[in-house]
Order: sequence, then C-alpha cells, then structure tokens
Amino acid sequence: MSQPSNRGVVYKGPGKVAVESIPFPELALGSRKCNHGVILKVLTTNICGSDQHMVRGRTTAPEGLVLGHEITGIILEKGDDVEFLNVGDIVSVPFNIACGRCRNCKAGMTGICLNVNGDRPGAAYGYVDMGGWVGGQSDYVMVPYADFNLLKFPDADQAKEKIQDLTLLSDIFPTGFHGCVTAGVGPGSTVYIAGAGPVGLAAAVSAQLLGAAVVIVGDMIEDRLEQARSFGCETIDLRQEGDMEDKIEAITGEREVDAFVDCVGFEAHGCGCNAGKEAPATVLNSAMQVTRAGGQIGIPGLYVTDDPGAEDEAAKVGALSMRFGLGWAKSHSFHTGQCPVMKYHRALMQAILFDKVKIADAVNVQMISLDQAPQGYADFDGGAAKKFVMDPHGEFVA
Repeated sequence: MSQPSNRGVVYKGPGKVAVESIPFPELALGSRKCNHGVILKVLTTNICGSDQHMVRGRTTAPEGLVLGHEITGIILEKGDDVEFLNVGDIVSVPFNIACGRCRNCKAGMTGICLNVNGDRPGAAYGYVDMGGWVGGQSDYVMVPYADFNLLKFPDADQAKEKIQDLTLLSDIFPTGFHGCVTAGVGPGSTVYIAGAGPVGLAAAVSAQLLGAAVVIVGDMIEDRLEQARSFGCETIDLRQEGDMEDKIEAITGEREVDAFVDCVGFEAHGCGCNAGKEAPATVLNSAMQVTRAGGQIGIPGLYVTDDPGAEDEAAKVGALSMRFGLGWAKSHSFHTGQCPVMKYHRALMQAILFDKVKIADAVNVQMISLDQAPQGYADFDGGAAKKFVMDPHGEFVA
C-alpha cells in the first residue's frame, strides 16, 4: 500500500516559514529500526512562542528545519516493542523527548534526558540544538520511546470533543503549571505572572487551579491583558510609567508578591519610559525586586545560550546583567529549564476531562489549517491574543 503524502511547516530563514512536502516518517533512528516508536497521524499541532523565537531569527536554527513540538495525534503504526499502546489510540505527545532509561528520566527529569541528544541534555521535536528530531507541524510524525512518552486519552470520542483543551497538554499547560509549582504557588498566594502570551495565560489559570488568592498579569499588549481579565486576573499595563511596587500595592495592599513566574524569557523589553527597548534581564530583575523575602521565582520563559539577534555582545551568548545580589539577600529560590511534561500531564488531563479548568478559553485557542500556518505565525508575532492550533487533516476546522 502506498504511503500518504506528508507536508510540514518549514523554517526558511528569519521571518519566513512555508508549508512544504516532507518525507513520510519511518520507524527508524538513522540506520537502525526504531521498534519502540510509533507513527502518528497528527490531529492538532500548535504554534508556540518558542517556535516564534526561531522564526524571528533569534536562535541558530538552520533553514529547512521542520517546526513543531506541540503534538496530539492518533497512532497509525507502531513498532514491535510497543506493548501498551495500540493503533487507533489518541495520544498527547510531551514536547520533551525522553528515553525513560537514563538516571534523569528515572528521577522524573524528562526535560533533561541524557540519551536523546548528542550535544546536550534534553531534546524536543523540531527545535534548534535539541537533537535534530523532525517537528510535528505536519501531517504525520514519528515519536520514539512511545510507551514511556505518550499519554493516551481514555476515550477517543471525548478526546475529539475536548481537543482544543487537550492539545495544550503537550506543552503550554504543563509549562505554565510547572512555572507556578516551582514558584511555590498555593492556596492564598499572591502571584505575579510576567507576560500574557499563551504560556503566561496558562500559568495564570494554573495559579488559580492551585488556589492563589490574587493573580496579577503584566504585559504591554492590551488585547492580551483583556484576555487575562476575562477569567478573573488582575492586570498591569507595563507601558505605563511608575514603580512596580506601587502598582502591586494598589491591587493587593502590599508591595510584594509571594510568587513570581517569568513567562517572557530572553526577548524581554523594558517597561514604562523604556518600553520598546530590549532589556533581556528586566523580568528577572523585576522578579527579585517584587518577590517577598524567602519567596520563589519560577522561570518557564525561554533563555538561550546563543542569541545572534541580541543588541549587545554579552546577550548574544546568554550573558545577562542581573542584580543577583538582591536575590541572594532576599533568599530567593530560582527554578529554570524545560518543564518535565510527564510530571503533570495526566493530572491536568483529568482536570480538563472533569471540567475543572477551561484552558482553551483562557488562552483563546483559534483553530487554523496547516496551509494557514504562515499567517498564523505572522499574526502571533504581531501580538495576537490567541493560541494558534493547526488541524492538518481538516477534522476540526469548519
């Protein structure tokens, strides 16, 4: 039987993506058979802010890279060693690729697996310096170590009904939740979320799910702030001048918060009179300024080792001017790195399936076709208050 055709979203250089024909995936790793893998028909695949960093030319991503690390699909074919999943199962794919066998995977640190990337710990689909794995913004994709990595949805019909929520389990919902957990968010917490993009909005929902008393979201785009307000967040417009402590005090009656979550990362800009100017350490410095002594700072926002588009030489190699002494003096805890998706995705799936959270509404999911990917990237880059989710086979887009 002939294989179906396959297309994918391909990085073509700064500011450019295109939908092109790509090879149909094989159950193979180089020259050897990948008996522990599966081939998925992609049901949904999302545009992520991390993808946008590459498309802007702010990483060393090579032209020709097939993008996409947020994947939900149905198993089309499986290798001989896949025991606990079957053809026809609908599954969520953690963006972390993990072997399940190294010391880090066994300790639950699947974001820094030691066996899936020859250059550094940790791997992801369709991402620069993350092992060369083919991305999943495509019709079909191969997923290795399937029994370990994949989260099977218990009912296929229910999964399709809730696909706009469940598609967010591959990355941004666990990532936002992880940011809050590592920031120490709990019942009664006051929380500041830096950034109202999809991860920031997912973090805000996560803070509410964890019992926060007040969730404050800061951003420079009014539509995104309005989206945060739509599900009960307080907001701060960072274009406005004034001290952050004063703005927080006007909301909570106190000048500091219990927990701070950085959902912006290395492309941060100054606020107030410096709005529009790149200041890659500004969020981290603000975090130390407004987090209470003994508080925790979660940093799911992406920071890179190489940023060719940075405005100064130090930032080009990830060296940022942080006021770290302040954080030390206040006994802050900092938590960085990729979210270990598998630590959270089953519990968050249950929260979705039992209607405890409406994550798609919070991040304002918009379904688009694969052919609309270039426009989706352009709109997202322009600050649209939306999470673009692609439907490669037209099963959900009207």
